[in-house]
Amino acid sequence: MPSGASREVMCQAVLMLIVLAASLLADAAWLYLLACHGMFWRTDQRLPSEPVPAAWPDVVAVVPARDEAAILPQTLPTLLTQEYQGQLTVLLVDDESSDGTADIAAALGAARPGRLRVIAGQPAPPGWAGKVWAMAQGLRAAGEAEFVLFTDADIGYAPAALSALVRAAGDRALVSQMALLRTDTTAERLLIPAFVYFFAQLFPFRRVNGRGRRTAAAAGGCMLVRRRALEAAGGLGPIRGARIDDVALGTLLKSEGRDCWLGFSADVVSRRHYSGVAEIWDMVARSAYTQLRYSPIVLAGTVAGMAILYLLPAAAALAGLVLLSGWLCLAGFGAWVIMSVTYVPVLRLYRLSPVRAVCLPVIGALYTAMTISSARRYYAGQGGEWKGRTIVVSGQR
Repeated sequence: MPSGASREVMCQAVLMLIVLAASLLADAAWLYLLACHGMFWRTDQRLPSEPVPAAWPDVVAVVPARDEAAILPQTLPTLLTQEYQGQLTVLLVDDESSDGTADIAAALGAARPGRLRVIAGQPAPPGWAGKVWAMAQGLRAAGEAEFVLFTDADIGYAPAALSALVRAAGDRALVSQMALLRTDTTAERLLIPAFVYFFAQLFPFRRVNGRGRRTAAAAGGCMLVRRRALEAAGGLGPIRGARIDDVALGTLLKSEGRDCWLGFSADVVSRRHYSGVAEIWDMVARSAYTQLRYSPIVLAGTVAGMAILYLLPAAAALAGLVLLSGWLCLAGFGAWVIMSVTYVPVLRLYRLSPVRAVCLPVIGALYTAMTISSARRYYAGQGGEWKGRTIVVSGQR
């Protein structure tokens, strides 16, 4: 019979082998993500160059706004002063604001007479998400415009951004750009680029843009939609209850056989400010469990996957150093290096140091905790709480 010391050594050896095997699995997973997952980590998907239209089409920009009085002076003028050769009308749908959003918008619109209309939003009917209902009211008021630009109240535009969007549309039903998010505070620099990185990992932009590919998504801050294509798909009614409206809209249009395009931009920017980790935490936790379709099984798989991909490599590398295990150290650092390499292009997009990429395991742990928090809020009946409005979903307790 082996002694107690021998059994302890054997257990340690078995445990090390298990960790080594899991680390090698993480290596294989990262090699797949690097080479075979739609090049999700690259940021080269920029607006396609299509011929200049013979006649610039009419565009109606729809801006759902709920308690956005503070941010509108930074963003709405950039939309009202677009250098667009066609007809542009901006419809701001005041979604039952309590801070004077409508008055601020009207005052800003006075500088460009005739371009802005403020619509008093009506209470959402049963089954409709608030933002999608505000979008639907704007769509109804858009008339016969060829394109509708769904955009958020916190989004600012470079002067020629709309012209570039319309030119890029070609025969596509949807052209969407991921707004460049703020990275001014410490929390923003730590977590915001990773938000974009994880989104691109879930929905590789190249696959979204591939004609005939099933992957579908959009970035809700900037979505230029061909009105007739949307109406042919049933309008916004089929996605009326969507909490993640951009992905739902892209999926709706692609399911109709329409081509969509999603890319990066430095000309479309978000002015939304996050002063600390808690505010970013709330932003992610509000909808993360929705993305998992409120499934405990998918949640468990996601947590396990995040642990293997992001936490295990760093833990294995550090354990290998402590235990003087060359193989464990090599396996752990191998995955850690690959994940860091894939994060560098997003950091460069945000003009941040590539050295920050080594922090991805910590960032992954935080986003995993946010996802778990999102599920906890859902089962506590607090899912989707935003600006004083709690979104109740089917089955929520």
